[in-house]
Amino acid sequence: MNYILQLSGFFQKVAADNRLNPTHVSLYMAIFQFWNSERFQNPVSISRQELMRISKISAKATYHKCIKDLHTYGYIQYLPSFNPFKGSLVYLFDMQSSAKLVSTHDHTNIETSIEQALAPYINKENILNLNIENEETQPKNDIVLKVSKNRVKVVEINGEKVEPKIKAPKSKSEAFFTPPDIVAVRNYFVAQKSVEIEAEKFYNYFQSNGWKVGGKAPMKDWQAAASNWILNIPQFKPQPQLGAQKQPTPGILNVTTGKNYSEPL
Repeated sequence: MNYILQLSGFFQKVAADNRLNPTHVSLYMAIFQFWNSERFQNPVSISRQELMRISKISAKATYHKCIKDLHTYGYIQYLPSFNPFKGSLVYLFDMQSSAKLVSTHDHTNIETSIEQALAPYINKENILNLNIENEETQPKNDIVLKVSKNRVKVVEINGEKVEPKIKAPKSKSEAFFTPPDIVAVRNYFVAQKSVEIEAEKFYNYFQSNGWKVGGKAPMKDWQAAASNWILNIPQFKPQPQLGAQKQPTPGILNVTTGKNYSEPL
């Protein structure tokens, strides 16, 4: 028994069988491990607890369904014992040539109704061969991807090249913002009949926060921001307090100077 050819034949058959799911494959591999430990002698005695542990099946109902499916679909022949003190028996089919039972007792092959020739399921072009009657009637779904360091791009679908989408040019407000230098800011403030000290305040403020409006949104037009700055200059100046009186200094008598103390009270 060549176990490599056995497993290869099994996976060739599984690839064309849409009735199986990963749980069936896992259970078959667990049974195959039992068979391997018995040096490929048929039948092989199995233990439900051990098979569930190896195949990672946690539910008994799932185990019984999968092993019955493998029996029904012709991958194994399952002979349950219904005796907790006696293990069940499993015959494994020879997947190297056709679906036959390998018997080590009488060296005879027990034919089954599911016998079929197994063609390789991968052709030279690495495409699954599912015995399609007419390839031209089947929908194609061939996609060619171009993989770079930071992105994946579709370049071809079913033999037709995919043209890259051309982005519309950005408007002036969406163009890349370039921070101005201090000279340009000064000239703009002078042109707006403002003072250079305000230009320096404006430049230093936005230069320190990365030219962001409100500290969050990236600036798009520094001249508009400078115009708003000039309009808000009066609000930045401290307002004089009206009617403010000089408060007396603690510890010092607040009296009128030049008083004549010789006059009677």
